[in-house]
Parts: sequence; structure tokens; C-alpha cells
Amino acid sequence: MKGSGVQLAILAAAVALVAAATVVQGRWTERWAPISRDEVIAAARLLEERFPTRFGEWEAERELESDPKELQAAGAVGHISRLYRNNRTKSRISAFVVCALPYDASAHTPDRCYPGAGFTIGEAEHRVKVPVGDGRFAEALTGTFAKSGQTLRIFWTYGVAGGAADGRLDWVAPQLPRIALSGEPSVYKLYTIADQTRVGTSQSMVECEGFISQLAPALDAALRGADNPPPGVQPPAEAGGSPGAPQPPATDAAAAD
Repeated sequence: MKGSGVQLAILAAAVALVAAATVVQGRWTERWAPISRDEVIAAARLLEERFPTRFGEWEAERELESDPKELQAAGAVGHISRLYRNNRTKSRISAFVVCALPYDASAHTPDRCYPGAGFTIGEAEHRVKVPVGDGRFAEALTGTFAKSGQTLRIFWTYGVAGGAADGRLDWVAPQLPRIALSGEPSVYKLYTIADQTRVGTSQSMVECEGFISQLAPALDAALRGADNPPPGVQPPAEAGGSPGAPQPPATDAAAAD
């Protein structure tokens, strides 16, 4: 009898686990009911209208080409793909940002898409914390990807609505983003990419971290339409950008996706 009771308990637990997984999967894939896209559409519009072209030491050089297939794979409702130049170090960073539903945003990450494009993984992904001011930190994952003698350093992170009263974004890098972000109405996924072949391992880390550190408060100010954004941030009306998508590195850029 004892054995039968244990078996029944195990069976009940397994059924409950499967049921929970089915509910979560059904929610992700809209099997049970369509997900409202009003919030993600609004967030995407803000991204494309207000993403800063100049902040801190960084200034946009040009828009990068879009790849419709890549955008579709990323579930992009809105996006920015832009090459930035550091006015002090002269280094370049490619920034690729998509606004999407969490299920879509979490499915298309560098560790999956770059090997599929012929890159090999060099440095395995690991988590870092980047200071973004006021004692706050942005979490990001980073790793390197190599192809045809070129090595790219990539940081990726997810921006979600934070708990701060002023509406600042929290930048997080969960191990299982599809689960951790499932309750969010929209997500900003940011890639920062440096050509490590040109600047070296340590400098590529410095440049990517510096980019995120200066971008985060500038983007917060731009998205909320602050009257007094941080120095170097253009007013939102001037910060619009043409769409872009991850592309192989340009020959005249220190980084591109």
C-alpha cells in the first residue's frame, strides 16, 4: 500500500507539472487567447522615435542595413540598428535593439543565431554587471564569435519596465529569459557589438561596457521625454532612426551585427 501511495503521489506531481508547462506554453504561443499588442506597439514606436543618436562620448555615424528575415526571426515590432563612434577613443560599436514580445525576443540570441551564420563560439557566454548611475547596474551576457579571421565581442541584455517611480528601465540577463520575462508586455533586447580583432580583448570589454553605461540613463531620459536630458542627449524629436538589423561587420566599422 505504501508503494502504491508513493507512486500515486509521483504521478500526481508529474501531471501537475505537465499541466503547468502546458498553460505557460499556451500563453506564450497564444493558444488560449491572443496577447494584446497595444503596449508593445507603443513601446516600439517610442524606441524608433526617441532612441538617442548622441549621448556621453558616443555619436551615431550611420544607420545599418536591415535584413527582413532577421527581423522576422527576432519578432521585431520596432527596431534600431546603428553604428556609433566614440569621440574620445575613436572606437566603434554597433547597436542593435528590437522591441518585441518576450517569447519572440528571447528565442533569437547570439549563441544561437551566430553559429547558424557560420561563426564559431570563442569565449563562452558569461554574465557581467555594468554600472549605469545612481547605484544601479545593468546585467548583460557577453561572449565572442569568430569567422574568417574576425572576432566579435557581443553584449546582450533585455530592458524591461522597472519598479522605479520615474519609469527607468531595468536591464536584465536571465539564464532562462523566456520564463523570466514571460509576464512582461514588451521587451527591449539590446546587442552591443565590437570588433575585438581591431581593438583587442580588454578594450572591447571596456568599450561595450562604456557604451551600455552611458546609453542606459540617456535612453531612460529620452523615452520619458525628459525636459532636461543628460548632457549630449539629443531631444527626442531629433533622435529617430531608420530601421536596421544584425548584419556581418562592415569593413569600415569596428563593430556590426
